[in-house]
Amino acid sequence: MRRGTNSAKAAEARSGWLFITPMIVILGLFLVFPILIAFWVSISDWAGRGSPLAGTVNFVGADNYKQLIGEDSLARSDFATSIRNNFYYVLLVVPIQTVLALALALLLNQRRLKGLSFFRTAYYFPSVTSSVAIASVFLFLFAGAGTVNALLSFVGIKGPNWFADPRGIGHLVLNGIGIGKDGQGPASMTDNGFFSLTWWDWVSGPSIAMCTIIFLVIWVSAGGYMLLFLAALQSIPGDVYEAASIDGAGPIRTNWSVVIPQLKPTLFTVLTLGLIGTWQVFDQIYIMSKGNPGKTTLTPAFLAYDSSINNGEWGQGTAMSFILFGIILVMTGIQWLLLRDRDTPRRKPWKRGGGPATPGPVNPGPQRALGQATVGTTSATSTTGPMS
Repeated sequence: MRRGTNSAKAAEARSGWLFITPMIVILGLFLVFPILIAFWVSISDWAGRGSPLAGTVNFVGADNYKQLIGEDSLARSDFATSIRNNFYYVLLVVPIQTVLALALALLLNQRRLKGLSFFRTAYYFPSVTSSVAIASVFLFLFAGAGTVNALLSFVGIKGPNWFADPRGIGHLVLNGIGIGKDGQGPASMTDNGFFSLTWWDWVSGPSIAMCTIIFLVIWVSAGGYMLLFLAALQSIPGDVYEAASIDGAGPIRTNWSVVIPQLKPTLFTVLTLGLIGTWQVFDQIYIMSKGNPGKTTLTPAFLAYDSSINNGEWGQGTAMSFILFGIILVMTGIQWLLLRDRDTPRRKPWKRGGGPATPGPVNPGPQRALGQATVGTTSATSTTGPMS
């Protein structure tokens, strides 16, 4: 009997491996193998000619990484500039697009709003439109004699030459309050620095050209993330809203204390996707600025492309890609630590021979958030009456 059971399990295991083998082969050929080759290129002197696995390609160790991180060189300066630019890009795009997407989802979740299908399609449409087409339209709109400057001139404002202005927003603000002059910072900030850039360079903020790209990306991406929030909102039972209303919670308190806490998994997904996408920004930079003006729109992804394809520095280019991959991993890990649920204890492992360990609490779902909101709203209504 036992032998028959074992043979059945073995046959089932063989069938399982037979079904997943094609996918393993495909992933190995088109994902794992290219990653391994790219890593080899980053620690070799391959110049883009012939095969990177040829015998003439030499192992150089961490030399390509040292040129980007350790040695004081032009490559390190450009890489530091790209990191600074991308940092400000991430700092502005991720929070704004997340808040905007959540606000749109909350607005479109109102069942009494007319024309819901139209607005959902209108907000989502930029996300499925070609990024090349949208970037080309924005180049026309924000040209020196474009539509945006023409509209500004009607109200007496002379618009800048958007994609030819390298001035940083941070420098403009600091100059406005008397710190620095004509784009030149104080000696205390220009004589010292970090990672091949002075402190004055680090506080420059995004350039006017980068702000235009930031505006484009937020407009394009907010609609896609809105759908994720909207799907999560529509999965919340109506009883939750009804119970909060009976407790005296108004729309603001209901959204803040009941709805948003239940969107935590979706919020983590949106922030993670936004973080990865913004650190990997390439197509808008390539089409609209190519790192100009004055390298103020240079990003690590575009710099890796430029170093590899245009300059033939394939080792440096792939090294930049792996450093960027490490940055994304670190940022995602920090985000996970900040957003993880600290209230739910870990489930204890199964104890061999002693039966199951004490099971962890079952996910209470909406009832838990509702209970927390009920306690808060009950105490508030007892002292101040119903909330608005």
